[in-house]
Amino acid sequence: MAKRTSIEGQLSLFPELEEPQLPQAAPAQWPAWPKGLWVGTSSWSFPGWAGLVYDRKYPESRLAREGLSAYAHHPLLRAVGIDRSYYAPVSLEEYTRYAAQVPDDFRFLVKAPQRVTAARLGNQDNPDFLSARLALEEWVEPARQGLGSKLGCLLLQFPPLSTNALGGPAGFATLLHRLLEQLPGELPLAVEIRNRDLFCKAYVQVLQRLSVSHSLVVHPSMPPIAQQFALVGVQPMTVVRWMLGRGEYEEAVERYQPFNRLVDEDPSSRTAILDIWRQSLQQHSKIITVVNNKAEGCSPKSIERLCESFWDPDVPF
Repeated sequence: MAKRTSIEGQLSLFPELEEPQLPQAAPAQWPAWPKGLWVGTSSWSFPGWAGLVYDRKYPESRLAREGLSAYAHHPLLRAVGIDRSYYAPVSLEEYTRYAAQVPDDFRFLVKAPQRVTAARLGNQDNPDFLSARLALEEWVEPARQGLGSKLGCLLLQFPPLSTNALGGPAGFATLLHRLLEQLPGELPLAVEIRNRDLFCKAYVQVLQRLSVSHSLVVHPSMPPIAQQFALVGVQPMTVVRWMLGRGEYEEAVERYQPFNRLVDEDPSSRTAILDIWRQSLQQHSKIITVVNNKAEGCSPKSIERLCESFWDPDVPF
C-alpha cells in the first residue's frame, strides 16, 4: 500500500482520519431560486448537516472558521444570517473575509448589537439602548463597508421589552422613529419585535414612513406570520425569518440536536411563507428568507420542503 504524507511532510499513520484542507459541499441537485429571492439559514456551523450541506462531518469550530464557502456552494443556500454581531462587534476585516468566500449573488442578514436593541442587559438598565451612534460605529458601517453589495439586510431584532417602561406601544413607536431617522436612509433596514402588543398600527406607520421593513417572524411570541403580513402588506424588501416553531429556545435545541432531520413539521407556516413569496414576487419586492434549525428541526431540510412546494406545478406562482 502506498505511503501517504501529511501536510507537514511527515508520514501519516492514520490517513483515513485525515480531513481535506477545507470543508467541501455535499452534492445537491435542486432548481435555482428565481432572481430576487434569497433563502438561507441562521448560521452555517452545524456538524449535523453532514450529507445535507457538507460532504462529511466536520467539527463545529472548523465549520465556523472555514465552512462558509462550502455552504455557499449549495444551490438552495443563497443567503445566511450573521447572528454573532448581536453579542459582540464584528470587525470590518471579518466582514470583508466573509464577502470574499461567497459568490456575487449571495446576501448576508446582519443583526444589530443587543446593546442597541435591549433595554436591559442582565439586571441593569442599558445606557446604550437605541443609541444611533453605537449602531453606526459597531454595526452599520463595518457591515456596509465589508460586505458591500452582498449586504442584504441590517436587522434590528428587539428582544421582549417591558411595554410600560417604554410608554406603551405609542411610546415605543416614537422611540423607534427617533432611532431610525438618525440612520442613513438608503440602508436595507428591517425591524423585528417579540411583543405582540407592540405590533400595532403606530409601529407599522413608523416603518412605512421611513421605508423600513417589518421582519415577518415565525415565533411563539408573535402573531402567526400570515396575520403579520396582512397588516404590513408587500414591502419594498420582504424579510422572513422562520425562527422557532413552539416552546422555548433551549427546549428546541435539546429536542432537535444534531439538527439533521425534521422533527416537528409546521405546514401552516410553510404555506404562509410561500404565499408571502408569491405576492411579493408579483410586486417585484426583493425577498430575504432565513430559516432556523429551531423552526422544524433542520433548516436545510425545511428549505428543501419550501423548494419542493415552490416548484410544484399544483402550487400557483
